[in-house]
Amino acid sequence: MAVSHTGPEILHERREQRLTLLLLAPALAIVICLLVLPLLWLAWQSIRADGGFTLVNYQRFLTDDIYLISFLQTFRIAIIVTVVTLLLGYPVAYAASMAPRHWSVLILAAVVLPFWTSVLVRAYAWLILLQRRGLVNSALMDMGLIDSPLLLVNNEFGTVLATIHILLPFMVLPLYATMQKIPRELTMAGSSLGGSPVFVFTRVFLPLSMPGVIAGMVLVFVLTLGFYITPELLGGGRTFMVSMLVSRNIEIYHEWGAASSISVVLLLSVFLIFRLSTKLVPFERIMGTR
Repeated sequence: MAVSHTGPEILHERREQRLTLLLLAPALAIVICLLVLPLLWLAWQSIRADGGFTLVNYQRFLTDDIYLISFLQTFRIAIIVTVVTLLLGYPVAYAASMAPRHWSVLILAAVVLPFWTSVLVRAYAWLILLQRRGLVNSALMDMGLIDSPLLLVNNEFGTVLATIHILLPFMVLPLYATMQKIPRELTMAGSSLGGSPVFVFTRVFLPLSMPGVIAGMVLVFVLTLGFYITPELLGGGRTFMVSMLVSRNIEIYHEWGAASSISVVLLLSVFLIFRLSTKLVPFERIMGTR
């Protein structure tokens, strides 16, 4: 026999719901004012021209080659940076998760240390290191390995290298957080049943670390898509990413509509990436809440 809710219980439940909404109201107001309204304004700017409706800003993606070139270069750099940071960050996170506590703290401190320096300073540091008469070229020439300076900066290579250095911690930390939650008993059980270290790693540890891999890849990929300072300083005009395209439309051409349309397309691309990533791994596992 079903038990029905009494009148006082329903009133109490509704009172709790109203109280919850009241407590959430300040946070909701901040989100609406600082996130929702600016995004709506951005979308409106992209389709407004002289007080009317227009799609000319979006048509430029089909008619202006610089838009396509910029997006392709941005996504190519983002893919390269994501793959390289994963290849470099996974062993570091694995070592930190398996090492004794004092070594683990030391490894993580070395990873987090760059956060104490601004992105602008790190970009200028790489510019000094990689320029034609920088420390890298000077050292290689002094050792007789090269006869003339290598072109390490003012191109895509310098941009990718500096971006990898800046974003590597964003790959290591999600990986380490996931690896820390993997029960060591599982790998020990695999070894005790006759599995080789490679077999246990590939069949037990690696699949369990995939939420951290997905989280780190999505985080690094999305952050790379919006990078501005690093490609501006190290690209030398040869690396033209989407953020720079937005900046040029505003600073030089004063085309707020064009800049807004670029931002909207990039934002939709990011949402699509998140959607695809949650298809592979549930959002709760990516965030580490399950």
